Amino acid sequence: MEEFSVTASEVLCTVASLVLSGISYIIYRRSRADVEQLNKALHLPIDESLKDLIRVTPGESLQYAVIEGTVKSIGEPLRSQFYTNTLGVLQKFTLCDYWLQWNSTSRSWDKRDQVIHDKSSMVPFVLVGSDETTVRVQNPFHASGDYMETVYQKFHQNFSTFGETLGQYFSGVKPEGKLEIEKMLKVGTTLTGVGKLIMETDGTLSLRAPTNGAKYLLSFRDFSHVKEVALSSTFLWKFQFIICALLGVGWLSWIGFRYYRHLKALWRQEQEQRKFERLMAELLNTSELQDGQDNQPDNTCVICLNRSRNCALLDCGHVCCCYTCYQALPQPLCPICRQAIIRVLPLYHS
Repeated sequence: MEEFSVTASEVLCTVASLVLSGISYIIYRRSRADVEQLNKALHLPIDESLKDLIRVTPGESLQYAVIEGTVKSIGEPLRSQFYTNTLGVLQKFTLCDYWLQWNSTSRSWDKRDQVIHDKSSMVPFVLVGSDETTVRVQNPFHASGDYMETVYQKFHQNFSTFGETLGQYFSGVKPEGKLEIEKMLKVGTTLTGVGKLIMETDGTLSLRAPTNGAKYLLSFRDFSHVKEVALSSTFLWKFQFIICALLGVGWLSWIGFRYYRHLKALWRQEQEQRKFERLMAELLNTSELQDGQDNQPDNTCVICLNRSRNCALLDCGHVCCCYTCYQALPQPLCPICRQAIIRVLPLYHS
């Protein structure tokens, strides 16, 4: 019987499932911590009462708070490169190159892209409340969230001549075109900010990244939507963790089941060998064996061509090999007719 072994695909699938479940669990824990932080955050209006609250707070700061206000630039705002009437405080321009590359393995064209130009600009800005109270937003590009909207997007298609097209098929690279994207945080946008509120030495309020590890968030949507997005992300990572963990446990169970069947087959083989040896001993006790008779040419095992044939394979009934060679068969199939071997009986030739 062959020794028990685990295939490379089983090892790969098991390890990949367990690693992905571990990564998903870590991200899920972080997402759940973010949701808990958002639930504990104070939702405060931007007005004079906010300044009074921070003044009486130890350290003149709130570690995690939520504010909503209207975006207003400090100084001259930024202008869109494509729409001069569009003003903003944050601007990001991206130019991406798209092409098709021949994949000789799958025999198909794979779509590829690369950012060839990326430029970000900003001017200082504040969030204005109902009574003209302002909160300055620090390091906005360090924040997470959907706080910039696309103001311009255009794909410039690449057109090739006949000769260029032939060259592309020989080179395996077909340019598709370039994509221009401009995103801005417009002046006048209602922005939700989640982070650390602090009163500066000059008496102004600032919103910045928290120092306790909580997530710094900016969004042009309301706070309820921000919490819903965070909660849905938590559920998604939890679901992925459960699926990957179940797959990992399933692969481990399959390997364990195969090992159990292997041990069971070994046990059956040992039991069968003991029974064979017992029956052979009984035959030897009741018969007389003549010297040299076991190695007669017409009674030699067809597999090893050395030992005598001393077993009958059932249900086909062929007597063609010795018991040692029968145990070494890779599969329980008769060497003569390839029929399944149900059981083996010892034989003695007199």
